[in-house]
Amino acid sequence: MRLPRHAYRAALFAALAALAAPAWAGKAHQHGVAQLDVAVEPGRVTLDLQTPLDGLVGFERVPRTDAERARVDAALAKLRDAAALFRIDGAAGCKLAQVTLNAPVLGLTPTGTAAPAAPAKGEHADLDGRFEFACKADAKPAFVEVGLFEAFSGMKRIELQLVLPRGQMKATLARPATRVALAR
Repeated sequence: MRLPRHAYRAALFAALAALAAPAWAGKAHQHGVAQLDVAVEPGRVTLDLQTPLDGLVGFERVPRTDAERARVDAALAKLRDAAALFRIDGAAGCKLAQVTLNAPVLGLTPTGTAAPAAPAKGEHADLDGRFEFACKADAKPAFVEVGLFEAFSGMKRIELQLVLPRGQMKATLARPATRVALAR
């Protein structure tokens, strides 16, 4: 029996959430370590990134100087250019459809929500990003090249959780590795 597209997508993200909860519950905020969840479904690849701001811009607070504001602007530009940051197997014909960034300390919140207060001194701040790619309906991308190490020198390791049509798995990327296999 074939599930309707919306049911398939809901099942993928429910499985991804179930996989993520035990793995990340209670884990410490680690500078230089990002979490990247990848969901592959017919006609779509979605990547969810959670990372401390320190790995992207070198600090975790409201930028104070023009130089810090320029670093933030450069980092956000790289993230918004997700097609260059996440290079999906060309045979799948994937095109960037949407980028959503959430980092309240930088004034970025999901549309329609109020910005929470900045973290107190000594607290950590993160950035969450969702990168959605529309692909050919029958596409089966074999890999994604992750350009986070190249784009952000503070990024040291990426913990991956993958939800693929044939199952779930975990992996870790560390420099110099950049390729994530999407086929099992």
